[in-house]
Amino acid sequence: MRVLVTVTGSPSHVNAVLPLVSALVAVRHHVLVAAPARLLGLFDGLPLRREPLLADPLARFTPQPDGPPERRALDLFAGPHLVDSYRTLLPVARAFAPALVIRDGGEFTGYLVAETLGLPHLAAPSGAANYLDPVVLQPQLNQRRAALGLPAEDDPDALHRHGRLDCMPPEFSFARHRTGRFYRYRQPSEIDPGEVLPDWVPELPSDRPLVLASIGTVLPSVPAAVVDAPGLLNAVVAGLAELDCQAVVATGGVRVDHPPTTGRVRLVDVVPQPLLLRCTQLLLTHGGYNSIREAVGAGVPMAVLPAFGDQPANADRVQELGLGRRIPSPDETAAVCHQVLNDTEVTARIRRAQRRMLCLPPLQAVVGDLEKVASGGA
Repeated sequence: MRVLVTVTGSPSHVNAVLPLVSALVAVRHHVLVAAPARLLGLFDGLPLRREPLLADPLARFTPQPDGPPERRALDLFAGPHLVDSYRTLLPVARAFAPALVIRDGGEFTGYLVAETLGLPHLAAPSGAANYLDPVVLQPQLNQRRAALGLPAEDDPDALHRHGRLDCMPPEFSFARHRTGRFYRYRQPSEIDPGEVLPDWVPELPSDRPLVLASIGTVLPSVPAAVVDAPGLLNAVVAGLAELDCQAVVATGGVRVDHPPTTGRVRLVDVVPQPLLLRCTQLLLTHGGYNSIREAVGAGVPMAVLPAFGDQPANADRVQELGLGRRIPSPDETAAVCHQVLNDTEVTARIRRAQRRMLCLPPLQAVVGDLEKVASGGA
């Protein structure tokens, strides 16, 4: 089977599709990955074809000063860059002749190409797919169709007409718009099985809770008019310095203005998050959907300080489901983290969600589902 995979955005979007791609090539399916050039290196080591065929939406994103947050997400994911990407990708896709298209949930070039070629298509687990309303998205996509000379689509549910992929159990779903059939599988415990923790991790004190904090991979590259990533990070570091804990903060390379003087907060650029979560008592997160699934898979409660896009909705959902709490403002970081660390009900709830996730089929089982979708049997 030939599978076209389209990815855009940030490394976190790649992380959402990497396990799927790895499972497909492991059973000798042929995969073509189309993405912005800066993301292709993340597929190194896999036996697949990689092509820099998609425009980088972040390079062209000019946030509007007014309007609801969802408007910015629409402009980022479904902006005019889709027209150029479509024209570049379509002839390559025709020649490759895939039986199936898998896209990250915020990537719509693959969707338009799949519809043009009459191919089944599915979105990978994605915060964008959960957050964006297909009814609101449809007019924007029809604008791109008009620019390309394509017929308009009247059915918003066409976006997920062949289904979508997810790793959350149904009762813990984060999908605001539950259109389409869900193919659910267990969140992989690792993205890269070859990763190891740094040598300093075993030396961290074990007589107090370990807190992992991260602002994710996309926030450092988002325009300052949308997110003040340095300000967010500084608030996180300051809040954790007040806690009786051992904290590891993944900064994503963002500069911290006032590094903590206490050894209780360790700053690193990056850390293997899924691996470190196995020995962590709290995840302080921006609310990205990858991090949420990884925390549930590891049974780790969350304190969520959201920034933009789907993150505020994710933070509300984490609190609604009892998997952690939303941090209302940066200056309340320490107080909320303390509450979550000492909330036995949150701990019990996250463990229940973890057990439900562990009952989902393994990733390898979804390959069979994808083969059936490609053959028209599902």
